[in-house]
Amino acid sequence: MPLPYVVADVFTDRPLEGNGVAVFTAAESLDDTTMQRLARELNLSETVFTAPPRRGGDAAIRIFTPTAELPFAGHPVLGTAFVLAGPGQEEITLETKAGDVPLALERDGDGRLRFGRMAQPLPSTDAFDAEAQLLAALGVARSELPIGAYTNGPQTLYVALDSPRAVSGLTPDMQALAALRANICCFADAGSFWRARVFGPHLGVPEDPATGSAAGPLSLHLARNGVIEFGTEIEIHQGDEIGRPSILHSRTLGSLETIERIEVGGCAVIVARGEFDLGGAA
Repeated sequence: MPLPYVVADVFTDRPLEGNGVAVFTAAESLDDTTMQRLARELNLSETVFTAPPRRGGDAAIRIFTPTAELPFAGHPVLGTAFVLAGPGQEEITLETKAGDVPLALERDGDGRLRFGRMAQPLPSTDAFDAEAQLLAALGVARSELPIGAYTNGPQTLYVALDSPRAVSGLTPDMQALAALRANICCFADAGSFWRARVFGPHLGVPEDPATGSAAGPLSLHLARNGVIEFGTEIEIHQGDEIGRPSILHSRTLGSLETIERIEVGGCAVIVARGEFDLGGAA
């Protein structure tokens, strides 16, 4: 049977910006190999496959990059919420391999879905002992804050640079970054927002236009290092350097002793619908 899918551009309200995600809305019959091959075929940062819920949520989802499956990723979760939410629905819970992710949905006066905010899985804080290798791969001398390593699905390493221009001017060695087996988020304070770029060549994504899984721990990293207060919402601009401008919102609630909740939000817009015909191969 045909396999229907929907494409949404996420962390933007404008088509052809943000980070695209394909959502297969009836994928319960697919095996792992077919899902990975479809993700490779579409070659977006991530592709989502939905199935009926197993733990009382609204849907179970699996998330694939072109080369690997992830237990959680932010922009696929937000995009899937925009695809699956019914008319007037104000909450949706998506079951990921990293746990259930609830999202609060906001609508305009005409009832159209405009904004979603997810409570992300709380990340682990990891040890990291390859600072020299990371800085050399990025071509920078130092990080302005201690390098942070957090895992909430993919592992992400956080490198603070001294200006937005330094972030935009990065020309990293992708092969050397891939050897680190982690996403790398480089960021700088731009005054009213934070400029960020995220590189994930080990997952088949040299540079990601918008990375929800990195946005959550970024607000945590800034709060842990005393740059912002816990509970402060930050706005993150990402993707401009590759022609896919994106805006993400993130805040961490709690304290140094207890992280209570990490929220990441943004807009999304549906831009395409289609179907695959695999000729019975699936």
